[in-house]
Amino acid sequence: MTDMNSLQVARRVIRLEQDGLGQLADSLDDTFNAIVSRLKDIKGRVICAGVGKSGHVARKIAATLASTGAPAQFVHPTEASHGDLGMITPDDAVLALSKSGETKELGDMMAYCRRFGTPLIGMTCGADSGLAKASDYLLLVPDAPEACAETRAPTTSTTLMMALGDALAVALLEARGFTAQDFKMYHPGGALGAALSTVGDLMHAGPDMPVIGPDARMSEALIEISAKGLGCVGVVASDGKLAGMVTDGDLRRHMGPNLLDQPVAEVMTRDPKTVSSQTLAADALRIMTAGSVKITQLFAVEDGKPAGLLHIHDLLRAGVK
Repeated sequence: MTDMNSLQVARRVIRLEQDGLGQLADSLDDTFNAIVSRLKDIKGRVICAGVGKSGHVARKIAATLASTGAPAQFVHPTEASHGDLGMITPDDAVLALSKSGETKELGDMMAYCRRFGTPLIGMTCGADSGLAKASDYLLLVPDAPEACAETRAPTTSTTLMMALGDALAVALLEARGFTAQDFKMYHPGGALGAALSTVGDLMHAGPDMPVIGPDARMSEALIEISAKGLGCVGVVASDGKLAGMVTDGDLRRHMGPNLLDQPVAEVMTRDPKTVSSQTLAADALRIMTAGSVKITQLFAVEDGKPAGLLHIHDLLRAGVK
């Protein structure tokens, strides 16, 4: 096969799966809403199950659900028949995946759900299959052509199941009111954890925050800037609110023989850009780097009062991009 033929195959596969995804989106109905509502209210976990390629997809769906605030676990149907059914309780819900809906290994799990009243959600292409008939809720996947037509190896079908699992996880996330802060709890490490850090996680607060009063002289401001090593000092009014800040740029603009004797109020930048301590670190970085004038420090304020100072180096060290 030539490289050009390989490229044509790749495009054909992607377009077939794209068509299948379109059919899937169009096929969803109020059953999907009912499933989200039921999963939102369960006290236990979402037990995801499947065999073969459907099992791999079920594992991924369980991981996605768990990472977005819906406790979930993969249970292999064969292991379930040899003792792992004890992991499933009436407080749980079972999401069973099978393209045909006739996967025999799911039989014991389906019977267990019926016996103990555990909700069973079937995800299958088989509208008249055993799984479809046993399910309390049915997620019917369009029986779109597999991308590998010659062998009918699971390709399009697994893509559709994966997408349907993602749709379920995101819909459930939004129904639960799950926030970026909640998400961060489950993703503390790596680039994603860094992006979900807040200004409050990284800022310099308390005695490490460089601040000075508005009546101070620039000689005192320079001492505070040098002592804290963050390249600026905040100017705090008598009511405790941030009135301005003096940066290295302000020093250069006002450089002269009398600079050290000037009041900081005459040199400071008034109404500097600020953020909340709850602002995402990634958003703070965008504020610092947006527009033609870049800034390297941001004060975090609460009710107008400085709570901490964030330096761009803090963001870079944390891996925020």
